[in-house]
Amino acid sequence: MIEQITDQLAILGHPQRISVFRMLMRRFPDTVSAGELATELRIKPSTLSNYLNALQRSGLVTQERSGTSLLYSIDMKNVQNMLDFLVLDCCRGRPDICMPFSRESDTMTDRKFNVLFLCVGNSARSIFAESLLRELGGDRFNVYSAGTQPTSALNSFAVQVLKDKGHDTSVLRSKHMSEFAAPGAPDMDFVFTVCNQAANEDCPAWEGQPISGHWGMVDPVKASGTDAEKSLAFQNAYGALKRRIEAFTSLPVESLDRIALQTAVDDIGRTSLEDTK
Repeated sequence: MIEQITDQLAILGHPQRISVFRMLMRRFPDTVSAGELATELRIKPSTLSNYLNALQRSGLVTQERSGTSLLYSIDMKNVQNMLDFLVLDCCRGRPDICMPFSRESDTMTDRKFNVLFLCVGNSARSIFAESLLRELGGDRFNVYSAGTQPTSALNSFAVQVLKDKGHDTSVLRSKHMSEFAAPGAPDMDFVFTVCNQAANEDCPAWEGQPISGHWGMVDPVKASGTDAEKSLAFQNAYGALKRRIEAFTSLPVESLDRIALQTAVDDIGRTSLEDTK
């Protein structure tokens, strides 16, 4: 056991290997192609291949093939074993130095929960999610959305979809995520990224250790064709997010511990978008 852990830590001790590991952790439970990793991290494909091979040999990363593409994801069981060794074996689980980990068995308190949805532009997907949870969640949630690079205005197709579905769009605006990382901002209980780019971004470490989920999906803003075809892309994005948020609101948040909640959130993120249409 200790030989495997020391090997894993040695591999993560390289600045670029840990950057690959970090991105895959942020994208969990997604699989990510080698090409996307190379592009996002600006690493030469041949060099990236060496890093990924090392991470695979250590048991921290798994590989699967889809057509001609190689897809990579975190082996969460082995990562958890590594962290357990550090926290429970090396540190003996002492609460004075392991408080972030000791919270994992706590249940959420019976109150309104703060939820933040993130994407890049905060003009469509995260706006859909904010509107949907505000409606479907009743008075259980305080709901917010933001962007890592927000646009100056909401997308007109997205606004029209929301109006057609009966949502109040007067309360919506495009805003930067820094609003929710500033002093005095509400502590988040849940933070969801609804696009891959936002998950790849160097987002801040949120106060209060919120449960995080990656619910990446295709950006309808990039749809081409006629107005009818573009509108259909926004309708599909709205429908996919609605299914995921319906699943989220059905969770007994008040009674589940943090580990069970994180697992449930990850399971929702694994839901095939084909199944959510």
